[in-house]
Amino acid sequence: MADLQMVGFRVGRESFGIPIAAVHEILRVPEITSMPQAGGAVQGVINLRGRIIPVVDLRRQLGASDPESSRKNRILVVEAEARMVGLIVDEASEVLRVPAGEVLPAPQVLGAAEGGYITSVVRRGSRLVLVADLQKLLAECAAGKGRPAPKTEEATA
Repeated sequence: MADLQMVGFRVGRESFGIPIAAVHEILRVPEITSMPQAGGAVQGVINLRGRIIPVVDLRRQLGASDPESSRKNRILVVEAEARMVGLIVDEASEVLRVPAGEVLPAPQVLGAAEGGYITSVVRRGSRLVLVADLQKLLAECAAGKGRPAPKTEEATA
C-alpha cells in the first residue's frame, strides 16, 4: 500500500489532514463577497482568476464560536464532486507523507461525534492528525450541519 499524502491544516487546537490530490491551491484570505441567504458556515464567494468559488469557514463549521482573523489564516481551494470550494482554516501547516501502516482507523466514538467525516487518525510526534473525508465534510456544510459552537460563560449566565 502506498504512502498517504495529505495537506495538514489547523482549526482551533485540532490538526486535520485531507488528501493532497483534492487540494488545488492554498491562498491568503482575499476579500470575500457576501452571499445573501447563503446560511451556515458559507462566508460568500471569491473570484479566483475569473472563476467564482464559494467559501466555507471551516472554523465555524467545526465549532469555533468566534474565529479570529489573522495573517496565518488560509483558504484551501479544494475540488470535491467536480466542484471547487474554498475552505477557510486557521493555518495550513504542511504536506504530510504518512506510511500506510501509520494510518489508524478513527475510534468509533470519534466517528460518531464528528458526524462521520473523520475517517482515520495519524500520530505525528506528540500530536494527532484527524484525517477528514472531504466529500462528507462538504455535504454537512451544504446541509447546514456542523458542530455547535462551544458555550461561553456569557451565554450560560
